[in-house]
Amino acid sequence: MEFSVFKILLLVVVLLLVADIRSQAQPSTRKDTTIILLSNVGVQLECTQALNDLYNFKFPQAEFQFQYLRARYRWHPLPYFLMGLIEWWKIMPNTKDTSHDEKFLAYMDSTIEVGEKLYDDYPAYKTEAAFFLAAAYGFKGRLYSDEERKNWRKAAAAGKNALDYLEESKEQENLSPELLFGDALYNYFSVWVPENYPALRPVLWFFRKGDKALGLKQLKEVSYNAFYTRTEAMVWLMRILNSYEKDQQQAFQISEYLFQTYPDNPYFHRYYARMLYSLGRYMEAEPVCKNILAKIDSGQVGYEATSGRYAAFFLGQIYEARRKLDDAKKHYELCMKFAEQIGATDSGYYLYSMIALGEIAEMQGRKADAKAWFKAVQKKAGRKDEAYKDAKWRLKRLEKGD
Repeated sequence: MEFSVFKILLLVVVLLLVADIRSQAQPSTRKDTTIILLSNVGVQLECTQALNDLYNFKFPQAEFQFQYLRARYRWHPLPYFLMGLIEWWKIMPNTKDTSHDEKFLAYMDSTIEVGEKLYDDYPAYKTEAAFFLAAAYGFKGRLYSDEERKNWRKAAAAGKNALDYLEESKEQENLSPELLFGDALYNYFSVWVPENYPALRPVLWFFRKGDKALGLKQLKEVSYNAFYTRTEAMVWLMRILNSYEKDQQQAFQISEYLFQTYPDNPYFHRYYARMLYSLGRYMEAEPVCKNILAKIDSGQVGYEATSGRYAAFFLGQIYEARRKLDDAKKHYELCMKFAEQIGATDSGYYLYSMIALGEIAEMQGRKADAKAWFKAVQKKAGRKDEAYKDAKWRLKRLEKGD
């Protein structure tokens, strides 16, 4: 996957913003004259429950509470930002779906409009206003830089605005212990990015130096001990441990906790299924994957083709390993169907489903069908793709046997 300079910069900046400022959307118990709503115990309880509903994809319940906050605090950016988070999580299961973009951006723009008024008209509350302004611009930048949007100009503008407000708010780091979460992500990714993309090192000289080991340690501390940012930190820790630190066991433990805590969150559900599959825990993975497909069939909120593609492929692999070839074939075909629905026919799940169908055809003595599948993979995949090489090898082997 290729990344533009803008996208990498935004990855570092926005990760910091989303984490650092997302934590500020939770009330602090620390008293300070620069805090208005965040130290209010009543708002704290209301936000906590509503955010729990949001994570569990109970959007109407979360929206009801956030609308109540907006009715009481129209002059403050907090309720508008939280309403925007609902739309953000509607986007999360399948970022190819742009149908929620307009509403999400409208809430972020409302957050900015109200935040700017608070920032300009009430100097004593500039710090809190800056938190939400940076958050809103950060989320906008993150959406614009998504693979499906690729609006680099808008992403860069939003990222710059977010960074400007963040720099001001960071002068008041002593306001909340939740800021450790933002520092953790910044420390980690500001080192990870130049390590993996050396060409960008000169660009990142303008950012303060991070410490990846410290960032990971901080992120674990927030995940284990924080209250308001605990779930958000666990999501990032899970992804970092699994994808970058190669610590699948710890990543699995987090994924299991998130799924058990928020069983109706499709992102957490499919990540848990993925971890079970990756660890070879097929007996446990089978019912989890079946449950994903059942929720898709019942039209449950957030469950769609992206999650179905994962679940169907894993079940295909499980049944193929058990030599239940008809069941395996059925689920590989279902995986392909889901992939086609979301335009992901160049993905590994799609291509390796085709290879698997060729394998099954070969095992069942249908060599002509097997050859057809392997040739289809070669047409779909790029020449440097491992799936292309695999299909080419299998096709040659079959032809030699004729």
